[in-house]
Amino acid sequence: MEIGDTKENIVIVGGGICGLATALALHRKGIRSVVLERSNALRATGAAIIVHPNGWRALDQLGVASHLRETAIPILSGQFHSLNNDELKEMPVGKEELRCLRRTDLVDILANSLPRNTLHLGCEVLSIKLDPITSSPVLQLQGGRLLNAKVVIGCDGVNSPISNMMGVKAEKIFTISVIRGFTSYPNGHELGSQFRLTKKNDTQVGQLPMTKNLVYWFITRKYTCQDSMASKSQKLIRNLAVDSVEGFPASIIEMAKNCELDSLHLTEYLRYHAPWDILRRRFRKGTVTLAGDAMHAMGPFLAQGGSACLEDAIVLARCLARTTQIHRNARGTKMQVEEAFDEYLKERKMRVLRLSLQMYLIGKMLDASSQFVKFICIILLAVLFSDSHGHTRYDCGSL
Repeated sequence: MEIGDTKENIVIVGGGICGLATALALHRKGIRSVVLERSNALRATGAAIIVHPNGWRALDQLGVASHLRETAIPILSGQFHSLNNDELKEMPVGKEELRCLRRTDLVDILANSLPRNTLHLGCEVLSIKLDPITSSPVLQLQGGRLLNAKVVIGCDGVNSPISNMMGVKAEKIFTISVIRGFTSYPNGHELGSQFRLTKKNDTQVGQLPMTKNLVYWFITRKYTCQDSMASKSQKLIRNLAVDSVEGFPASIIEMAKNCELDSLHLTEYLRYHAPWDILRRRFRKGTVTLAGDAMHAMGPFLAQGGSACLEDAIVLARCLARTTQIHRNARGTKMQVEEAFDEYLKERKMRVLRLSLQMYLIGKMLDASSQFVKFICIILLAVLFSDSHGHTRYDCGSL
């Protein structure tokens, strides 16, 4: 799909969950935007997304929650099993709604809810600069074409050219790799509505029911040199998954062996924005801002990355809608947009700072080789986040 003009008022870069949700939130407020996605098809990297109550509140505001609830069963309980000492204990999952969705289901319904000609596939943004005279954003697209915009929202992940232009690239990494996938059970699985986490040494296996016949699972462990080679082949990823769960219960080994090959995804290491970087950075340059992983990439340890993106979309659209006809050539629009972005960032900064800090402490505890560092992380988590599920009760408000 090609863009039919060289000028657009609001351009969203990135057609993943955050970009599509932001476009839909703006559409619900009567504000037109275009979404530029570099891939030739909708992307849904990562197999599944765990949606906590805060994410469901955002999906309700977007008007897509009721349909998505039909695609996944609620998760009602959790169980932790340590194979090192054969400890088995209940793992609280909170009292509110928790479900695990196929990423493709979420991406598809967001995209299908948008007006025609909103999403432009195969449209890669190579760089962005501000016009020296008007200070308006100018996007350089693949093929040498330039696109002038009044407003640009970078929703294109950790390696986005928008975040690079603003100097907020996520450069920190955890040396932890994650393998994700689905396994189908034609006769039904044994999980019921229970989330299970099984741990042996530095390897953890999580299993979440999606339907009565489908299970989403993930394996986290220390990064090895095999990961780079395995990431190039679905069969190699499966072999790596099976090797990683050696010594685990037979049901987990069979789960890895019988997985859906097409669903497998390997993240070699986890890139994130450090809490102190979120605290000190501005995340706005003129009428350009960031949302989602481009602003606050975080590890999967809280399963809040996707839900935080949805929250961003709601808050950003609400703040932009308060400006005076930003989608028209009204006098003073640039200043109004800048004020709206500042309001959005002010509201989101403390929220994502707390999420990033809690994520960082959990990730550091898992990543560190020093027992002293692990102990300090445990103490800080107990002091700062005594309510370990407090992050799920956040309400981003209404559109």
